Amino acid sequence: MSRISNEQVKHVANLARLAITEEEAEKFTKQLDAIITFAEQLNELDTENVEPTYHVLDMKNIFREDIKQTGLPREEVLKNAPDHQDGQIKVPAIIGE
Repeated sequence: MSRISNEQVKHVANLARLAITEEEAEKFTKQLDAIITFAEQLNELDTENVEPTYHVLDMKNIFREDIKQTGLPREEVLKNAPDHQDGQIKVPAIIGE
Protein backbone atom coordinates (compact mmCIF):
# COMPACT_ATOMS: atom_id res chain seq x y z
CA MET A 1 0.00 0.00 0.00
CA SER A 2 1.48 3.32 -1.09
CA ARG A 3 1.54 6.04 1.54
CA ILE A 4 1.62 8.83 -1.05
CA SER A 5 -0.25 9.05 -4.34
CA ASN A 6 0.78 10.20 -7.76
CA GLU A 7 -1.76 13.02 -7.50
CA GLN A 8 -0.23 14.21 -4.22
CA VAL A 9 3.23 14.31 -5.80
CA LYS A 10 1.88 16.30 -8.75
CA HIS A 11 0.06 18.66 -6.36
CA VAL A 12 3.22 19.35 -4.36
CA ALA A 13 5.19 19.83 -7.59
CA ASN A 14 2.56 22.33 -8.72
CA LEU A 15 2.76 24.20 -5.41
CA ALA A 16 6.55 24.34 -5.80
CA ARG A 17 6.07 25.56 -9.37
CA LEU A 18 7.88 22.51 -10.76
CA ALA A 19 6.94 21.03 -14.10
CA ILE A 20 7.29 17.25 -13.89
CA THR A 21 6.45 14.56 -16.40
CA GLU A 22 4.23 11.57 -15.71
CA GLU A 23 7.33 9.35 -15.54
CA GLU A 24 8.97 11.70 -13.00
CA ALA A 25 5.79 11.75 -10.91
CA GLU A 26 5.79 7.94 -10.77
CA LYS A 27 9.50 7.87 -9.91
CA PHE A 28 9.09 10.46 -7.14
CA THR A 29 6.03 8.65 -5.80
CA LYS A 30 8.07 5.46 -5.38
CA GLN A 31 11.02 7.33 -3.84
CA LEU A 32 8.85 9.29 -1.40
CA ASP A 33 6.97 6.14 -0.42
CA ALA A 34 10.30 4.47 0.39
CA ILE A 35 11.33 7.48 2.50
CA ILE A 36 8.02 7.46 4.39
CA THR A 37 8.31 3.71 4.98
CA PHE A 38 11.80 4.16 6.41
CA ALA A 39 10.68 7.08 8.62
CA GLU A 40 7.75 5.01 9.95
CA GLN A 41 10.24 2.40 11.18
CA LEU A 42 11.45 4.98 13.67
CA ASN A 43 8.04 4.80 15.39
CA GLU A 44 8.87 1.21 16.39
CA LEU A 45 11.86 2.29 18.48
CA ASP A 46 11.48 2.55 22.24
CA THR A 47 12.53 6.10 23.12
CA GLU A 48 10.95 6.21 26.57
CA ASN A 49 14.21 6.77 28.48
CA VAL A 50 16.09 8.66 25.76
CA GLU A 51 16.94 12.25 26.64
CA PRO A 52 15.99 14.75 23.90
CA THR A 53 18.86 15.86 21.71
CA TYR A 54 19.15 19.40 20.44
CA HIS A 55 22.22 18.78 18.30
CA VAL A 56 23.91 15.62 17.13
CA LEU A 57 27.30 16.86 18.34
CA ASP A 58 28.14 17.77 21.91
CA MET A 59 28.84 21.42 21.21
CA LYS A 60 29.96 24.04 23.66
CA ASN A 61 29.59 27.79 23.38
CA ILE A 62 32.57 28.85 21.28
CA PHE A 63 31.83 32.56 21.32
CA ARG A 64 34.05 35.01 23.14
CA GLU A 65 32.68 36.98 26.03
CA ASP A 66 30.96 40.20 25.04
CA ILE A 67 33.31 42.72 26.63
CA LYS A 68 32.87 46.43 26.07
CA GLN A 69 35.90 47.92 24.34
CA THR A 70 36.73 51.39 23.17
CA GLY A 71 36.41 51.72 19.40
CA LEU A 72 38.64 53.61 17.04
CA PRO A 73 38.52 57.41 17.11
CA ARG A 74 36.15 58.82 14.48
CA GLU A 75 38.94 60.75 12.75
CA GLU A 76 40.94 57.52 12.37
CA VAL A 77 37.98 55.72 10.80
CA LEU A 78 37.16 58.59 8.44
CA LYS A 79 40.76 58.56 7.15
CA ASN A 80 40.00 55.16 5.58
CA ALA A 81 36.62 56.17 4.11
CA PRO A 82 36.72 57.13 0.43
CA ASP A 83 34.10 59.85 1.05
CA HIS A 84 32.68 61.38 4.21
CA GLN A 85 30.57 64.34 5.28
CA ASP A 86 29.68 65.80 8.71
CA GLY A 87 31.48 62.99 10.57
CA GLN A 88 29.62 60.24 8.66
CA ILE A 89 30.81 57.87 5.94
CA LYS A 90 29.10 58.79 2.69
CA VAL A 91 27.97 55.91 0.47
CA PRO A 92 26.34 55.85 -2.96
CA ALA A 93 22.55 56.04 -3.03
CA ILE A 94 20.89 52.72 -3.77
CA ILE A 95 17.29 53.94 -3.88
CA GLY A 96 16.17 56.45 -6.50
CA GLU A 97 15.06 59.84 -5.31
